[in-house]
Amino acid sequence: MANERFFKIYKQGVVSVTEIWIDKETGVNYLYHEDGYSGGLTPLLDRYGKPVVSNPSEWENK
Repeated sequence: MANERFFKIYKQGVVSVTEIWIDKETGVNYLYHEDGYSGGLTPLLDRYGKPVVSNPSEWENK
């Protein structure tokens, strides 16, 4: 779908999966981790504790 708000930029693993998603409206990066029947989503933070925000020019064509 062309108007989806989030898109995946990174994936690692098969059974234990780690992914990074970007919110197209805010540019905020999210870390998603899934292991078995459980999973979680959290904003990806830099070393100062602030959310990682991608520049729109990096992902506007996705």
